[in-house]
Amino acid sequence: MSKLFWNTLKLSPILLGATLLLASRTQAAETTVVEVAPTGKSALIAELRQLDAKPVQVAQTPVESTTSQTSQNTQAPAALEQTPSVSQLSNPAPDAMAQVTSVTQLTDVQPTDWAFQALQSLVERYGVIAGYPDGTFRGNRALTRYEFAAGLNAALDRVNELIAAGTADLIRREDLATLQRLQEEFAAELATLRGRVDTLEARTAELEANQFSTTTKLVGEVIAAVADVFGDQRAVPSNPATPGAAIPPAGEEDVSTILGYRARLNFDTSFTGEDLLRTRLQARNITPFNVGLTGTNMTRLGFDGDTENEVELDDFFYRFSLGDFASVKINFVNGEFNDDVYTFSPFESSGRGAISRFGRFNPIYRAGEGGAGITVNLNPEGAISLSLGYLSPEASDPTAGAGLFNGDYAALGQLSFRPNDAINIGLTYVHSYYGGGTGFTGATGSGFANNPFNNLPTSSNQYGVEASFRLGDRLTVGGWGGLTYATVENGAASPLVNTGDSAEIFNWAATLALQDFGREGSLFGIIFGQPPKLGANNFATGAIREDDGTTYHLEALYRFPLTDNIELTPGVIVLFNPEHNDNNDNIYVGTLRTTFRF
Repeated sequence: MSKLFWNTLKLSPILLGATLLLASRTQAAETTVVEVAPTGKSALIAELRQLDAKPVQVAQTPVESTTSQTSQNTQAPAALEQTPSVSQLSNPAPDAMAQVTSVTQLTDVQPTDWAFQALQSLVERYGVIAGYPDGTFRGNRALTRYEFAAGLNAALDRVNELIAAGTADLIRREDLATLQRLQEEFAAELATLRGRVDTLEARTAELEANQFSTTTKLVGEVIAAVADVFGDQRAVPSNPATPGAAIPPAGEEDVSTILGYRARLNFDTSFTGEDLLRTRLQARNITPFNVGLTGTNMTRLGFDGDTENEVELDDFFYRFSLGDFASVKINFVNGEFNDDVYTFSPFESSGRGAISRFGRFNPIYRAGEGGAGITVNLNPEGAISLSLGYLSPEASDPTAGAGLFNGDYAALGQLSFRPNDAINIGLTYVHSYYGGGTGFTGATGSGFANNPFNNLPTSSNQYGVEASFRLGDRLTVGGWGGLTYATVENGAASPLVNTGDSAEIFNWAATLALQDFGREGSLFGIIFGQPPKLGANNFATGAIREDDGTTYHLEALYRFPLTDNIELTPGVIVLFNPEHNDNNDNIYVGTLRTTFRF
């Protein structure tokens, strides 16, 4: 096909209608050759007419014979009197048929018009265009003159190709006459069409000359947040007398209001259209409300972190598909299971979801965060799927006891049951090892839960169940539960514990999400649950490193879209008995998050 043909198809919905013409089975009738001055495509037709007067071979493409029908409609000009005018299309009357004597008088070209049927025959005989995407022609509808002109232009291009290929003898002489006549009747539309194509070509050339990359697109997100913590006292652990524990000092909670930001630029590259190589650059200065400020990590925001305004490589991975069978993701740095597998939470996104770190998803997905590794999702689009993942936070460290397989790691397996959009249930298992003894809750629970054996090498078996149920078009309810069994791997360094001693950590949450609440694109959410709590523990006597009370986490947020690219999310977090200590005063965290996406 010529370049003009392809650009014609890309032009506009007007040109798309031109592709309706393939499936019709009508053959153009014979007519008398009309001499015209050769211009544009007609110059090519005139050249063909001047070929040797030897008999012209008939095109070999089989067509259905409709001679009796088309002959009646190609008697010019008398037969044109049988074509109804546009004003008569809905209720044609016999006495009005004589009003139209030329196709140029028609606003739309009807299936009964000679021009319509003539072009149908040309389309069928020379395989010009393919019709609608479903393979049908829909020949029972009228075409606008511009749609018709696009199809005619494609036919002229096809004739041009046959001439250039030296196969002009396959073109019927009567078809040349028909093309000439059609070109005269639709000269104005063809001129407009070609002008639009020229404009489109110029714009396309400009875009190609100035585009960033043919394979990479830039996606950005910026969060600006105002946040503060309110409460009378800092939180302290349930057992402040624990030997060797790092206990934050008691006293008044005194945190100043902050204004911080997080800026991300994603360079998303695709080589095949089915894969993704992401390189993310990030800078931020949102100081976490952690143990050092409030006495607990339970007050942390879901989007916090501070690089002191330095740009860092935050995310770097390559994802590709093995057909419908599997999706594979290789994390090179800062991998997180919550980005690799389905989390069953409508609040997962740090920029558009929950405002708290705990409220985004089950903490089991934080195992191994910041690591490198691989995740494979089997049958990812099916009702039942299986996910297998491995992450190592020390993958790039070549020293003894580190590396991809000899250092800290987390291995995940998840079975997902998602038969439809309304029912989503997951069962998750993670086995992990931490040489420093910390990281089991991803800094979402109490200090004891995150470090059950005071920095001794520890392994764990973590079990999670997650679910979300969509009730109608807007309401989704769900939640999760998580149970962790932690085991000391080397107790020789402490007289308070033995190798093989264990501890139990438990957390749960219930969530409610209401979409389009007050405005399309908005989200109202409530999250209520218990952050990770260290229960039974063999550490020393079993009582001095346990959480005696229970913390309840209550969070409410409302994401309100100002535009398609800007969203405001006010939210509040209430922690009842923080650090699982019933003697601690409640702590309140408030924030106003503004998210810009581009």
